[in-house]
Amino acid sequence: MQRSYDDTLLVSAADPQQLGEGRSNRRQFFRVGGLFAAGLAASAALTPVSGWAGALSRSTADDVTILNTALALEYQAIAAYQVGAESGLLQKPVLDVALKFQGQHKAHAEVLSSTITKLGGTPVMAKKPSDYGFPTESLKTQADVLEFAAGLEKGAASAYLGAVPQFHNKDLAKAAASIMGDETMHWAVLLNALGKDPVPAAFIA
Repeated sequence: MQRSYDDTLLVSAADPQQLGEGRSNRRQFFRVGGLFAAGLAASAALTPVSGWAGALSRSTADDVTILNTALALEYQAIAAYQVGAESGLLQKPVLDVALKFQGQHKAHAEVLSSTITKLGGTPVMAKKPSDYGFPTESLKTQADVLEFAAGLEKGAASAYLGAVPQFHNKDLAKAAASIMGDETMHWAVLLNALGKDPVPAAFIA
């Protein structure tokens, strides 16, 4: 029996080695659309120029400001994956991957929060998922949830890319680059699960 799109997506999400299977056959059904763009916009909303990729940081206080913006972005990602997990739209293998990604965002948040405290700053607080204005009314299928998550992950990767050269403390820049790599892997996995090219360009922007 021919494998359905949903079956292929579930196998792909459960086993990253099989993410490419059937990709070319499914790619024509998916394009960058409203939910992906909504994810990008949601990420961009938490990256103001003054607090993220604006003027070069010249002090620890400036570094703390950048870290707090990153922390807010991680809290947003945690909330987004929680919404997806509670939507009832994700089948078990896909849900497991989503929760794994959420756990990695929690790890990022813990490191960022502790670093901010060690530097003498006050970490920002997480919001309730409902306070982020996620387009929950548009999430009708499993693919919708993954599309939105992919947009968030791309936005996060791009945001960290902008932050890395801004840090006054270059050890913080190295740590931010490490987180950026993880965000980029999340984005690639989600794109591939959606039947899209997981590496659409030679550079991210």
